[in-house]
Amino acid sequence: MSYFKLVFLIGFTISSHLFSQLTGNSTMSVTLPVVTLMDIEPAGAISMNFTAPTEAGMAIVSPATNTTKWINYTSAIASGGAMRKITASINPVIPGVDIKIQASAASGAGGGTLGTPSSLVILNTTSQTIISGIGGAFTGNGSNNGHRLTISLSANTYANLSARTNTAVVIVYTITE
Repeated sequence: MSYFKLVFLIGFTISSHLFSQLTGNSTMSVTLPVVTLMDIEPAGAISMNFTAPTEAGMAIVSPATNTTKWINYTSAIASGGAMRKITASINPVIPGVDIKIQASAASGAGGGTLGTPSSLVILNTTSQTIISGIGGAFTGNGSNNGHRLTISLSANTYANLSARTNTAVVIVYTITE
């Protein structure tokens, strides 16, 4: 056998092993559940108190705006499913007093299709949208993640005002499709 034939045979054998492809496959199953979770952070009540005027003829003084609460959520919608929204309502309504809320744009550690806040809402017993357009998203957890809530109080009709002490008003937040 000539030297050339031997080199060719060895070269062909090595190159065919180096350039051959082996393929295979396996099947795996993936589950991504529909997720709808929401909470208000930090937990706990807030206290907002009107102040009596110090001079006759002056209006009552509204409490300072509260910006300590944040809405956090996680959302994974079904394929072709509707975007989600967050609504708010109160119970009871205090005659003569407006309780207002506004959500800020999302900030913090989240990602995905985060919701869009609505304009300032005066709360009542009917649920009103405060954030809409939530898709597959997460806001991050805790204060400084998600949508900061700005809550304020003001007198609206003095004729309907009556003195109260520590009247509990519940703000109900709901995430829906």
